[in-house]
Amino acid sequence: MKHRIVILGAGYAGAYVAGTLARRLSPADAEITVVNAEPDFVQRLRLHQLAAGREIEAPQLADVFGGTGIRLRLARVTAVDPERRIVAVADSDGGGELGYDTLVHALGSHGDRSGVPGAAEHAFDVAARPSALRLRDRLDGLGDSRSVVVVGDGLTGIETATEIAETRPGLSVTLVARAELGARLSAGARGHLRAACDRLGVTVVEHTEVAAVEAKRVSCADGTALASDATVWTAGFAVGPVAAAGGLEVTESGRIVVDRTMRSVSHPNVYAVGDSAHAIGDNGRPLPMSCASAGYTGMQATAAIVGRLTGRKVANTRMEYLGNHISLGRRDGILQMVDGEGRAKPTYAGGRKAARIKAGILRMSLWTTSHPTFALPRRRRRLAAAPDASGGTAVAQPSGLRLL
Repeated sequence: MKHRIVILGAGYAGAYVAGTLARRLSPADAEITVVNAEPDFVQRLRLHQLAAGREIEAPQLADVFGGTGIRLRLARVTAVDPERRIVAVADSDGGGELGYDTLVHALGSHGDRSGVPGAAEHAFDVAARPSALRLRDRLDGLGDSRSVVVVGDGLTGIETATEIAETRPGLSVTLVARAELGARLSAGARGHLRAACDRLGVTVVEHTEVAAVEAKRVSCADGTALASDATVWTAGFAVGPVAAAGGLEVTESGRIVVDRTMRSVSHPNVYAVGDSAHAIGDNGRPLPMSCASAGYTGMQATAAIVGRLTGRKVANTRMEYLGNHISLGRRDGILQMVDGEGRAKPTYAGGRKAARIKAGILRMSLWTTSHPTFALPRRRRRLAAAPDASGGTAVAQPSGLRLL
């Protein structure tokens, strides 16, 4: 009589939710299944480094979830039917359907290259491991004095442009900004960013809209053209169509509309976390797509699921966005804190100190994902690894689930 919890996606948010639920709920009461298309964990925060040529760790999910009692299904999610409580998946064996009692949607976002002619055909992105590796292969095939154009001066664009420039100094790197470079940073941080671009040889083109992307150039709205042997698109991210196609209430961008507990406002058996969720922060503004938001939404969803399944009061966790940690190559960075309205505070940290802080965040994010149950006690691991003799799929009553 187990309550079936299915988690779609094993990124930062999905892995955290799975591990925390496995740690807090009795394995005799709850059956937790994670569905993920890739066999390894993707450090999305470091994909720009992978694309530039650095090697990054990719723990196998079978090892990550081994001994935790969490079931791993390597498959691509093709559909969600919240009325029947069914998830359709496709894999090498043809796929099938998974039933659930509680669903956690953590499929995240992908690079959106659909808004500008030619971007989908000719531009690369660093929003997923396969696309980052394609960019890496392209850069490997370029000789010195070739040009790379990075479109978009958000955090991903800044980190990608500076990483490529530092790792591959023979390339000419241009960063295209729609407004002023680092417009959302404080004045001091903007100055630090500009100095870093100058030091690394990154050419910055500001107040520029890209009108089209071609095989060897980027055409701008003002009529100018930028030569480009490899164009990297970081100007937008989108959520996949699965949630909307299944009838869940979503925003125009496809993010699932949730309440304060990360529960779908249209289907109460569905929760959304990370980039998949349109979550309102404590300041009344939507949380941005980020690793930090994945952590906060994951904590809130986990608290809500545990509370409701055990008959306890659902606690509200913090839902805030504190700031941005920006890598500027390996030895430089910017730590920019923001106020309650999301505006940059006047002070910032820069240089090696900020780079060390960012490196620590990356290490911590990898460790927590590689240890999803936060070192589940050995006895619990033995119990979790034991086969389920009941074979039952009936729903356990919420009041019957136990905390551990």
